[in-house]
Amino acid sequence: MSTLLIILAVLFLALIVILPLIEKYAPKGEARNDGNLTRFIFPLVALLIVVQLIWYYFS
Repeated sequence: MSTLLIILAVLFLALIVILPLIEKYAPKGEARNDGNLTRFIFPLVALLIVVQLIWYYFS
């Protein structure tokens, strides 16, 4: 159980660090509508974590 939480914490922290770096250094080409994608990333990650925990405990 502790290993799972450590892995999830490391992945979550990596996401928090990597996502702003990607947004900062992304090529500034044509105006795209990327705001819609970044708005959904954190809720989807949270949902994925919850689903994985449920799957881990009930399978």
